[in-house]
Order: sequence, then structure tokens, then C-alpha cells
Amino acid sequence: MKPQDLRNMTKDELKHKILSLKEELSKLLFQAKTGTIEKSANIAHIKKDVARIKTILKEESHAK
Repeated sequence: MKPQDLRNMTKDELKHKILSLKEELSKLLFQAKTGTIEKSANIAHIKKDVARIKTILKEESHAK
């Protein structure tokens, strides 16, 4: 996701997005352990998206 798209989302939407990404990450990590994963690069992409969302949430909390 692009940071600008994330900044347009509300705090609740961002928190929900983090939860859904973490669930997806969990599934991908399980697939990686069992050897059935198709694209291992997706793990890195999801981790980066979670970090972006956490950064934006932190910026918003410090801005107030």
C-alpha cells in the first residue's frame, strides 16, 4: 500500500488493516514452514505494510 492511501484512512480502519495483515502474515509464515508457499516475497511486503501503518499511527498520536 502507498503511504498516502494509508494517511487517508481513519485510525480504526488502520487498526483493522493491521489485524487483517497480521492474520495473512501468520498464514504465509505457516505455509513457508510447511513448504507450500508460492511467493515468499509476500512475507516481506506484508511486514513492510504493517510497519508503514504503525509509523502513520505513531505520527498521528504525536501530532496531537
